[in-house]
Amino acid sequence: MSEVIEALHIYDEHNRPILSHIYTGRPLSAQQLLPLFQAYPQPRPSLIYLPNTSPPTLVFSLVHSNLLFLLTSSSELEPLLALEFLHRVIDVLEEFVGSPLLAHKVESSYDVVAQLLNEMCDAGAVSTTEPNALRDLVEVEGWIGKLLGGINIPGKSGFSSTPSTSNMSGISSTGALAANTPALPWRRANVKHTSNELYVDIVETLSVTLAPSGRPLAAFANGTIAFTSKISGVPDLLLNLSTPSGKHNLESVMELPVFHPCVRLARWREKPGELSFVPPDGRFVLAGYEVDLLPFTNGKVGSTSSSNLKLPVQLEVKTSLGPTGSDFEVRLFITKVSGQGNSSLPGSTSRGSHLGGRSGSGFGGLGSQSGTSSTPTLEDLVVTIPLPKDVRNLPEIRASRGDTTYNPGENNLEWHIPAKEAVAGGATLRCTVAGPLADDEDFEGNGFRLDGRYDYDENAYQSAPAPSEKVVEKSDEQSDARKVAQNKILMPTSTAVSFSVKGWLASGIRVESLVVDTRKSRGLGEGVKPYKGVKYLTISRGGVEVRC
Repeated sequence: MSEVIEALHIYDEHNRPILSHIYTGRPLSAQQLLPLFQAYPQPRPSLIYLPNTSPPTLVFSLVHSNLLFLLTSSSELEPLLALEFLHRVIDVLEEFVGSPLLAHKVESSYDVVAQLLNEMCDAGAVSTTEPNALRDLVEVEGWIGKLLGGINIPGKSGFSSTPSTSNMSGISSTGALAANTPALPWRRANVKHTSNELYVDIVETLSVTLAPSGRPLAAFANGTIAFTSKISGVPDLLLNLSTPSGKHNLESVMELPVFHPCVRLARWREKPGELSFVPPDGRFVLAGYEVDLLPFTNGKVGSTSSSNLKLPVQLEVKTSLGPTGSDFEVRLFITKVSGQGNSSLPGSTSRGSHLGGRSGSGFGGLGSQSGTSSTPTLEDLVVTIPLPKDVRNLPEIRASRGDTTYNPGENNLEWHIPAKEAVAGGATLRCTVAGPLADDEDFEGNGFRLDGRYDYDENAYQSAPAPSEKVVEKSDEQSDARKVAQNKILMPTSTAVSFSVKGWLASGIRVESLVVDTRKSRGLGEGVKPYKGVKYLTISRGGVEVRC
């Protein structure tokens, strides 16, 4: 059989195998596989080929929460299929076992984990990976069931008087389970919620490169639309997206869109910007996309020009300052950005400041609270300055705002500005660098240096012409020029800034409406109006880089 997954091994933070699941064949054991995997130097690739094993083996790896996941196959296997399967395994385990995924959780819930791995992959072939479908296939015992697990109670599924009755009971329960399996693989059957709520979270991650003059060289935003559905029955939803220039321009703004299987692609192709879907129960990723914030530079016709690239933070870096060129200066400009408009959705019911257990702000029904789409807030502002390895020390650091941290081991300087000080205006950071000691420099214990320029002259006290001042000035100028050239290689070559803005998106995409189609929905109940909320968040994890 070709393209099969043979085994999955999970190791803890001490590289101790905590779980090994064999699907087919006779693969390498967890103890045999680990030293072969660790023989490769770090950083190790996600796919490693072991030609010296019998048979030769492909090893796919993924690290999550200090847990190492290794998947093996001795046949040709599509790499994206194997890596996506590992990601699905992690998502499912976090859904059933709990997040964060820790080693003791996996070990204590081995019965549930073994059932999940069996359902997700059957004899090496990937099968059911949707969490909602797995909830109908895998039995998760509650704390009451664990407490009474060893007691045979009449009426309990495991109690029977004769073996034949027990066998028939197993067949009957299997048939009942198959009958209750939903037609939609991503949604559980008979979903019930006391409070009906719908939330939309749009998160964009920036990747911007700026020239020393401040001109943008490349600017992209990778967006994710996360959806949380806590609504009874089988709802049919319609989500409308728009841009500042109108809904008709959305297709040219959102590039390379990807969707959850629940989205009806025909509706999107017919009317871009309309997402029609039956959501899974709980939180899931509805769609992903990419936005080129400089479309005109690539010869495209879009709604965003290079002059319209507006970021909440701008940087200006000047190097080789001071008489010896040992100083550099970073100027930070914080500008106020406009939000996405009103975050409340039409038809939503207000619940005051109660967010239904969700953290953060920017939801409908909160008025003008900071962090909403009407008043965006800038947080987690950090400027990171990578330094060359030849920098020995930073003897002087002066910042007009915030705090600085010099990390000699990581060769960088971090400038942290708290949220209360991240107001509109400018801030300056000036630093002095010190390079390595020269080999010919000889320092005495008192800190003075003898450079061998002092020669004894017998006629020192006889009349002699005084040295020319021009010669001394020329020597000083040459010394300063030499120091400037030496300090030039100690200057930073780039500066990166990290931040997060609640209530603002760089692309300008916003949620226009979220509608529940009562005609197509089933089991929703009459007169039920779910609470709706939307949140916008822009993140830069060192993604805005200015070259010096």
